Amino acid sequence: MNQKERVEFYVEYLKREGCNPQLGSNGGVIFKREGRNYFIAVDEHDNDFFRLIFPNFWQIENEAERAMVEKACLLATQSTKVAKVFPVQDKIWASIELFCVPQDHFNAVFSRSMDAISVAVSAFVEAVKSQRAEDLSVKIRSSFPTSHGGSD
Repeated sequence: MNQKERVEFYVEYLKREGCNPQLGSNGGVIFKREGRNYFIAVDEHDNDFFRLIFPNFWQIENEAERAMVEKACLLATQSTKVAKVFPVQDKIWASIELFCVPQDHFNAVFSRSMDAISVAVSAFVEAVKSQRAEDLSVKIRSSFPTSHGGSD
């Protein structure tokens, strides 16, 4: 299958799934599922490569947050099969990148890929919450003196 045929294949599949696909400006396929925007990138040089992207699902608010968010990305990527969670400028993206040969295995791969992205995003959010709770705990502990300074 060439690039155009793969795009048509993805569009038809996503239509059957009720995802209202549209052609992206860079040759991929944009679609919406469960209120979230996704993108399938189509590599013109590698017919077997499949990349599903969930872009811009988290905004990095400031430089102080960046280190925490990058650590959460690493934890989410480490704990989720096939999924990658990573920063792109001041946004966080998740993706699935794999080889899908033959193309008729796509139906099973797509469903599992969507599940993996959801798991990765949940792992990321939990890692952020955990780090924020840890940071708050440290701030609270540091605001109290370790000894009361008087004699008992």
